[in-house]
Amino acid sequence: MIAAATVDDGGADDAELVVNDRTCIVTREATSPEMLIRFVAGPAGDVVPDLKRQLPGRGCWIKGERALIDTAIKRKIFARALKTDVTASPDLGDLVERLLVADLLGMMSMARKAGQFVTGATKVDAAIRSGAAAGVFHAADAAADGVRKIDQARKAWRLGTEAEEDIPSFALLTSAEMDELMGQNAFIHAAALAGQAGEGVVKRANMLERYRNSGQSGARSGAGRPEL
Repeated sequence: MIAAATVDDGGADDAELVVNDRTCIVTREATSPEMLIRFVAGPAGDVVPDLKRQLPGRGCWIKGERALIDTAIKRKIFARALKTDVTASPDLGDLVERLLVADLLGMMSMARKAGQFVTGATKVDAAIRSGAAAGVFHAADAAADGVRKIDQARKAWRLGTEAEEDIPSFALLTSAEMDELMGQNAFIHAAALAGQAGEGVVKRANMLERYRNSGQSGARSGAGRPEL
């Protein structure tokens, strides 16, 4: 794998980004762009997150962890990395989290339309036991008994298939937060199904969880929640 420079000279498509690692401007570690968040200088002299990695101009990269973005702000690293007089807003970390949440919910909507996202405890249980579930989602305030029953199905699937890893389970938003953000598409229990769109949901959920939890991902439940 060829390590690229800390900064880049413009947006790149996914195929190009897969070829080259990028270097985090805070940790100086080179890693896959999928583990990083790109930032560019905005026209107003502010630092702009570029989650889709498509905005033009010089960019810099930070591992997808909230604490590292806060460190970059505190140490004024963005201006040095972008080689221009930019100002990073103190609430940049909050903005990135809101964008990650919106990206996840948008992907859930796409997966639902593609038939790769189901809601309701019965459908989730069936998806798990059939092996179709790529990831499980609960409202963070879901009843413990409902979560326990779905966890039992996950455990039964793993034992029955001798899989090395559990189907990942996430609890990223409360039911009230989902009601506000998703309207009638809110849920208490849901499952992303195998397929490009469903796996895209799981990928974004992992990114959000890593961002909140200092790089850790794939926890079964109880991730921290943003103030939205």
